[in-house]
Amino acid sequence: MKLFKSVKTTLLAASLVLSSPMALADIHFLVPAGPGGGWDTTARGVGEGLVKAGIDNNASFQNMSGGGGGRAIAYLIESGTKKGDILMVNSTPIVLRALTGKIPYSYRDLTPVANMIADFGAFVVRNDSPYKTWQDVIKALKEDPSSIKVAGGSARGSMDHLVAAQAAKAGGVDGRRIRYIPYDGGGKAKAGLLSGEVNLLSTGLSEALEVANGGQARVLAVTSPEALADYPKIPTLKSMGYDMEFVNWRGFFAAPNLPADKLAQYTEKLRKLQSTPEWETVRARNGWLNLFQEKDEFIQSLEKQEAQLKVAMQELGFIRKAD
Repeated sequence: MKLFKSVKTTLLAASLVLSSPMALADIHFLVPAGPGGGWDTTARGVGEGLVKAGIDNNASFQNMSGGGGGRAIAYLIESGTKKGDILMVNSTPIVLRALTGKIPYSYRDLTPVANMIADFGAFVVRNDSPYKTWQDVIKALKEDPSSIKVAGGSARGSMDHLVAAQAAKAGGVDGRRIRYIPYDGGGKAKAGLLSGEVNLLSTGLSEALEVANGGQARVLAVTSPEALADYPKIPTLKSMGYDMEFVNWRGFFAAPNLPADKLAQYTEKLRKLQSTPEWETVRARNGWLNLFQEKDEFIQSLEKQEAQLKVAMQELGFIRKAD
């Protein structure tokens, strides 16, 4: 019996990490950033759920950083459906970076397949940090906004920066004055925090939990509208009197010329996954909320967020207001 379990575990592990030619995999996930960030965690979590639930036999993953996510989007557009079943994970940054002009593409250049989860922003410090609470951070920022180096796994003006700026603004600090240090992906941003290069990490909750669970860091606050059932001890900004909340969706996109039958196949797989115990294990581990939306509803959400973020970014000076 032990031998059988060992062989079964080995085969499952192999099916999850398949990284040879994507044609060998039932489904191939394209991650537009380096390892360790929210996109990477989401793609691998969904792939893990699909395989363990028996919906797919195997899944492969490809990290393709560069151009603020633009390189991966260009690859998906140019590849079309010629290279097999490819789903690219993305989130709020595809809207933000299009608004700022940092990438020459938007979600309109792709096929939105389905939204999968909602994640929240979170702020993390090392265990030896002098900032014991979020109030300590705000106090220091009020005294000198440049005194705290804030790391994020995305470029200036992107999501990690925007969330930190909005949180600072809610505390009475000019969000445009925070000292934001961009890294190429969440993994490098986490390393920057732990090495002491920066004082504070602005990231997604799942990445925050990962670094905190390593025993070297603490989560000071989360941007959820109310306390999280899975992690009730993490204070929300609202519970501390700061009127700020932020929800970051994460979903999947395919090539612009995706056939209708393939879209239906992808949608059914992701819908089916949401009701499995294997997915619940992944979801709870990362502190995500289920936010499944099929193509039409997903597009409506994208359009609504685009309008809201445009106003917020204009107020913070990240983009110019139209004359």
